[in-house]
Amino acid sequence: MTYLEEKYDIVVVGAGHAGCEAALACARLGLETIIFTVSIESIALMPCNPNIGGSSKGHLVRELDALGGEMGKNIDKTFIQSKMLNESKGPAVHSLRAQADKQSYSQEMRRTLENTEHLTIRQAEVSEIVVDNGKIQGVKTVSGACYYARAVVLATGTYLRARCIYGDVSNHTGPNGLQAANHLTDSLIANGIEMFRFKTGTPARVDKRSIDFSKMEEQFGDDRVVPFSFSTDPDSVQKEQVSCWLTYTNSDTHQIIRENLERSPLFSGVIEGTGPRYCPSIEDKVVKFPDKVRHQVFIEPEGLYTNEMYLSGMSSSLPEDVQYRMYRTVAGLENVKIVRNAYAIEYDCINSRQLLPSLEFKAIEGLFSGGQFNGSSGYEEAAVQGFMAGVNAAMKVMGRKAFVLDRSQAYIGVLIDDLVTKENHEPYRMMTSRAEYRLLLRQDNADIRLREVGYEIGLVSEEDYQHVLWKERAIEDEIRRLEKAPVGANARTQEFLEKHGSTLLKTGASLAELIRRPELDYFLLEELDADRPDLPEDVMEQVNIHIKYEGYLKRQKQQVTQFKKLESKKLDVDFDYSAVKSLRREAVQKLNLYKPVSIGQASRISGVSPADISVLLVYLEQKNRGR
Repeated sequence: MTYLEEKYDIVVVGAGHAGCEAALACARLGLETIIFTVSIESIALMPCNPNIGGSSKGHLVRELDALGGEMGKNIDKTFIQSKMLNESKGPAVHSLRAQADKQSYSQEMRRTLENTEHLTIRQAEVSEIVVDNGKIQGVKTVSGACYYARAVVLATGTYLRARCIYGDVSNHTGPNGLQAANHLTDSLIANGIEMFRFKTGTPARVDKRSIDFSKMEEQFGDDRVVPFSFSTDPDSVQKEQVSCWLTYTNSDTHQIIRENLERSPLFSGVIEGTGPRYCPSIEDKVVKFPDKVRHQVFIEPEGLYTNEMYLSGMSSSLPEDVQYRMYRTVAGLENVKIVRNAYAIEYDCINSRQLLPSLEFKAIEGLFSGGQFNGSSGYEEAAVQGFMAGVNAAMKVMGRKAFVLDRSQAYIGVLIDDLVTKENHEPYRMMTSRAEYRLLLRQDNADIRLREVGYEIGLVSEEDYQHVLWKERAIEDEIRRLEKAPVGANARTQEFLEKHGSTLLKTGASLAELIRRPELDYFLLEELDADRPDLPEDVMEQVNIHIKYEGYLKRQKQQVTQFKKLESKKLDVDFDYSAVKSLRREAVQKLNLYKPVSIGQASRISGVSPADISVLLVYLEQKNRGR
């Protein structure tokens, strides 16, 4: 029998948020790339929440954009509400979040893929990876067709042997009833890849016409929208926005849930997969927080094209009749009509410790992995991993050095380092608290941190790169001016300070000194600053942050210097740690299991103590002296 055979530089398996970013990165670098999806209609699908960004996730999207990714640009074209979260707190935790028009988001991303040179889209189920002598050769589909490639990126999301469950109903489908991918897991296991079974879930979608919004709190978008992409003109995204709504569960809701826990697949043992700790179902919340009298429920539109509303905060796998009773206890949902039931979804993913920091499999050269397939959760986490896996697949094919971001450079570096270094027995979710250097890794300075790197890779345009160089100079020049700009202790100044509750001046000061006062900032001081140049909003924001947090930023940069010293001490990934006699047995086992690439990475492995790191440092020093 004759089967179809084709050759490409790179194969990408899966066209969700990870697969799209991987394929676009490879194709934009000039490599012939083919992306496989079980359904063309599922390209960049949002099967769960209808939004991009949020706490820490907004950081990921802006970093991805700074490197040359697509997600930020795509949501800027298709959002229906935008809001900057945590504005009452410090700039390190400010995070942008945008409600998406789901259909438009998917269609716009599909349009981008379809019009990208060197990129082929193929609807087919990949059933097998082809490996020869520890090196990837390509993939096969269920039809028997073989697609040879020099590198392969797996980005299967939640589709591998997927099962959607609520109550006693169990459907072997992917999200939203789409076809599952049921064949690839066996091939992966046959090639020595360790698999996990994870679980996630989604709430019901309900009919907008059946909601009483008068009993809810209206949630508005920002008056002035900040775009996700640094390439987007801020004026182009100022538009009329759609409202979201806030309501709460209550004691009646919780009582119904408790009375029906034995009917929940989560608690009856029907669901075997491990769920996300930081995005629990409403059943989990009620059980784990029994003293909490209510939980937030955000009512979010799925898009402008539909009346479907998403009940954020009430993910569930309870039976259909219980879902109706439970939802109808919530204020404003007394007569709600369900369009799509809430459900849990189980799927196969990998143990991510099998990956190098480049997201290449340690045991299979040329095979890369990204997205929820790596054991993470969330569109944003998926997208950045897909991008990094795609870039590194391209680097491999082009004979260039692997591209790795460390924990001091980006939230992306924190995310990937956590995945490949730590034991993850549940879906991983990014949080600001995971980043040690979060004052430096703000979402507002992602372009300054990462544009140059994206330019060096080849995914940032000359125009965007030159703009960020100009921006850096403009920030430095303005800070220098403010440090020297004098403010006298005259009547006008004293009146200004008194108005803003600030201590009066006894002698003259500089504008920078006044900006450092907690109650003042760069923007307020405009009326005392006659020589202020006309600068863009993002430049002024950076000036304010740099001056106001100067001491903290310097301290964190010193911490990064120490971190870099350990990261620079490289380890051989093939080294047998049992040769180091003074290491504890647990440390030897963990180090041989994870095969860290540096002393820094070794120090973050659970079970490896500071004393073990000291032993390793001494061993390395003695080894280097012996050369």
